[in-house]
Amino acid sequence: MKELVIVSGKGGTGKTSISAALACLAPQKVLADCDVDAANFHLVSGATIRETHTFTAGFEPHIDEAVCSHCGKCTSLCRFGAINSGIITAPLNCEGCGVCAFNCPEHAIAMKEKQAGHWFISHTRFGSLIHAELGLAVENSGKLVSKVRQEAKKMAATKHLPLIITDGPPGIGCPAIAALSGATLALAVVEPSVSGMHDLGRLADLADHFRLPLAICINKSTLHQENTNQMITWCLSKGLPVFGQIPYSDTFRTAAQSGQTVLEMPHSDVKKELTILWQNIASHLRLPSQTSTLDLLLQKLNILR
Repeated sequence: MKELVIVSGKGGTGKTSISAALACLAPQKVLADCDVDAANFHLVSGATIRETHTFTAGFEPHIDEAVCSHCGKCTSLCRFGAINSGIITAPLNCEGCGVCAFNCPEHAIAMKEKQAGHWFISHTRFGSLIHAELGLAVENSGKLVSKVRQEAKKMAATKHLPLIITDGPPGIGCPAIAALSGATLALAVVEPSVSGMHDLGRLADLADHFRLPLAICINKSTLHQENTNQMITWCLSKGLPVFGQIPYSDTFRTAAQSGQTVLEMPHSDVKKELTILWQNIASHLRLPSQTSTLDLLLQKLNILR
């Protein structure tokens, strides 16, 4: 089983659009959306939720009002101002540290696991999708990312599928680290800009730190050809393969507004470049070429001309 994780240095580079296009091209796979803070892969894949599961992480205080004497000790100890004389007055301020429960003279406060979000199993036009939604003002997104990946691996093993395509979170923080750890290949979707070059350097450092193979896809490559050439030169100097260069196209915007992938749009002008990107990925991961399967899929989507 191989796992491809698509990442980016920031939001808005086209990571989800590229992920959806690869999901359209790959014949046998399980899909995972690990951008749990702002999941949107389900919007372009026609997802229908089949299962909903609760995700718990961290702790929150539960007060037994029958036992609480409202002595106010918890108020004086809570440095976040979340509790006032046995009443949770600002639940979003609570850090779940447990100082109120540990020091309550009446033992009226108990720390219990809190609901931190939900994760889902959905059916899409391209196969099964595991995705999640983190709760409002809740941390531990890295743990939820790990849960999504764990469930995707279980499904791939159960269905004997050779590939997991993961739409990862942007940036290089905890959620991105949780999405990348143990992956077979990371694909960085970047833009030909000064900030894009900086983001690529950070992603390269992160992948190198965890000894993960990293490939590059330059999206909107025609916006600034000089920057694109500079980025390619830098990648070659670092030994990073450039698997794809996707030209700027309004088809991406139109497809997103229609809830479809860019390959499902009539007269798509980036079909060739995206197919080359997928072929390079499949070759690197040593997946079957599946040429006839790809042609059949594209015919079904009415995008072969």
